[in-house]
Amino acid sequence: MNFRTDLAIELAQQLQDTVSQDYQTVQKEEDGTMIFHTKILTPEGERQFGKPAGDYITVEVVPFSDSVTDSAREAEVIARQITSLLPGQDGLVLVVGLGNLSITPDALGPKVIDGILATRHLAGEWKRAAQKDRLRPVAAIAPGVLGQTGIETSEIIACLCKKIKPSCVIIVDALAARSLKRLGRTVQLSNTGISPGSGAMNRRRELSRQTLGVPVISMGVPTVADGVTVGCDLLSVEGIDDEQAARTLFTPEGQSMLVTPKEIDLLIGRASKILAMAINRALQPDLTQEELSFFTA
Repeated sequence: MNFRTDLAIELAQQLQDTVSQDYQTVQKEEDGTMIFHTKILTPEGERQFGKPAGDYITVEVVPFSDSVTDSAREAEVIARQITSLLPGQDGLVLVVGLGNLSITPDALGPKVIDGILATRHLAGEWKRAAQKDRLRPVAAIAPGVLGQTGIETSEIIACLCKKIKPSCVIIVDALAARSLKRLGRTVQLSNTGISPGSGAMNRRRELSRQTLGVPVISMGVPTVADGVTVGCDLLSVEGIDDEQAARTLFTPEGQSMLVTPKEIDLLIGRASKILAMAINRALQPDLTQEELSFFTA
């Protein structure tokens, strides 16, 4: 059954091919954290995944809603994955937090922005007085959503890119998963950009190198699962191999339903802090976590 998901690792598991010339998945462990690197290689791979060719990195973490004991270690692991996708160690980076702050499962992006160390405005005497000569220029924005602003997010970001000319854009957004087991315990990173709202069946114009003119890194955490997926899993529905047929069991309201954990407030609060720290560490490798925490407090 082809349930909707933003996660490349779930799509790879659904395809169930151990060997393919169209894509490959490599598994490794870093500091006790499992990492899956899926690379889509060909146009046929793009068709199978419904995603553009490129790199998709999945980091499995301790559930954000359960524990923060490993937050520093996990932030370091995620930071290394971000670094591996960055086009270089110099140049302005624009960090964008997508989502609606008023809707908790969709608030990940804006909350991450709250913890980003923005440094583009620090220059000359200000940098020397604060001993921040090592800082890479970073700008950060949470542009809101179309329903709040009347402006497509892609239009806002494209205009910003033309004005401030970043060397790279990092976009953070909440994601949708196929499995309940992935909610709040998976971080996905990619160098192919993102189509906001695709997991919730509300796809907007994509944000990618093709549309913005600069490399785009996307990252996010799944905060919702498809209601049909949850229903079929919990009820153990069998003998249905067609997604539309499964959705007819939940007509009319259930077809577009999304499910989120009851601990969503904790999940978003802790995940946003860890992702913000990871981005800061990747962009400011000369600063320690303690220094970054001081500057962003």
